[in-house]
Amino acid sequence: MSALLTLEGLGKDWFGVPAVEGLTLSIAPGEVLGLIGENGAGKSTLMNMIGGVVPPTRGRMLWEGQPYAPASAADATAEGVAFIHQELNLFGNLSIAENILIDGFPRRMGLIDRRAMARATEALMARLDLDLSPDRPVGTLVAGEKQLVEIAKALHRRARLIIFDEPTTSLTTREIERLFSLIDRLRAEGTAMIYISHILGDVVRVADRVAVLRDGSLVGEGPVDDFPVPRMIHSMIGRELADVFPPRRIAPPDAPPVLEVEGLSAPGVIEDVSLTVREGEVVGLFGLMGAGRSELARILFGLDPAERGRVRLGGQALHGGPRERIAAGMGFVTENRREEGLMMDASVRDNLALAALGQFAAGPLGLVDREKVGAAAQAMQQDLRIKAADLARQPVRSLSGGNQQKVVLGKWLLSRPHLLILDEPTRGVDVGARAEIYAIVNRLAEEGCGVLMISSELDELKGMCDRIAVMRGGEITGERSRAGGYRDADLVALAFGEQAAA
Repeated sequence: MSALLTLEGLGKDWFGVPAVEGLTLSIAPGEVLGLIGENGAGKSTLMNMIGGVVPPTRGRMLWEGQPYAPASAADATAEGVAFIHQELNLFGNLSIAENILIDGFPRRMGLIDRRAMARATEALMARLDLDLSPDRPVGTLVAGEKQLVEIAKALHRRARLIIFDEPTTSLTTREIERLFSLIDRLRAEGTAMIYISHILGDVVRVADRVAVLRDGSLVGEGPVDDFPVPRMIHSMIGRELADVFPPRRIAPPDAPPVLEVEGLSAPGVIEDVSLTVREGEVVGLFGLMGAGRSELARILFGLDPAERGRVRLGGQALHGGPRERIAAGMGFVTENRREEGLMMDASVRDNLALAALGQFAAGPLGLVDREKVGAAAQAMQQDLRIKAADLARQPVRSLSGGNQQKVVLGKWLLSRPHLLILDEPTRGVDVGARAEIYAIVNRLAEEGCGVLMISSELDELKGMCDRIAVMRGGEITGERSRAGGYRDADLVALAFGEQAAA
């Protein structure tokens, strides 16, 4: 079948450094292309060129054999390209119908035709097997439903190429299966799709063909059957990755406590939570969606209030908000790095220095010494292997997701925390960057920092943690230790509020 989209020698430079170089690739109607690569490999830059967000520096694109050079995202949309982003582009205060039809409401006698909106939306919802009222506000939907609304927008615009960017990171198992079934139906209808994911098993499940990017270049391409997961990993990082998790030296049980939580409660959120993290210890927090893990982290960091209970850091009672917690030696890598962890339009350097500005202040006026900031940022870039061309000028939004996550970690490392809370620290991060992040966490623990790691991935917690506490309904239902041996069935049973059989 002739190609829908063809890329010929495509290249793009950022600050004089190639992000994509000499890329030649095509995709046909009814084909799912799995696009994989480490963070910073060039996937986002490539998609932005296809989507009309940035122009190529060299090379060309063809759409059904004709020159394709979108000057804007609107041009790409008009041609038939649609994005399903990891961070969905929806308005929570508007209805499903308003979100889907926002770029062209049907009109009757000069007025918006609400009945026509409802009919069009109901037809799209039926096509997606989504039984929701067109008038329902998008802000009330769960993650999987929001994603289907985004897909409905693409179908309404008659998209012929849909690009999925890390589509399953916030979905439940049932929602993921629903998405995969929909992708199968779209493929049968002739829709071309590019599926970007760091979850390589998902790529094997949905893709017909795989393309691997490394350092901006295409290093492997072919049928998915020719790319088992080990070959994918080797192609992505250029080496074997035998051990993702670094060797852990279990913290001694008599190590001094860093974090002590006693009877912490916030009605409707968490109830009577008691928890201890010791020096050099990595404690995991596991539970199902809605168990209260992230809510507990926000309360510990002073973002949300608690009604009763005590929190001590290094033996000292904590009061006040995040400013006081940071001063006391606490850091918090939030689940949502883009909205809560970074200033996206600020430079990489300024983001790295954000939590430790006081260390760089000099003189009676407390002016920031920019040379010291630059030197510290440079050292952190080298230490964490952050891929950025110009720390002082390059905005952090231009980095890949994994490199943005490293910047968030670097920000807190510069503050020299006694306790670091990590909420889903490797979500949307490739396998190579994951190994680097795990090594950073391991090193922090070896230096005496206490770490509280929240994750939905049991393998991650089992590979990294000395102990795992399990939450359900805002309460801690049990705890297991590495020394006692982890059993998946036991931990999952605790997450459901049951006791596993011995």
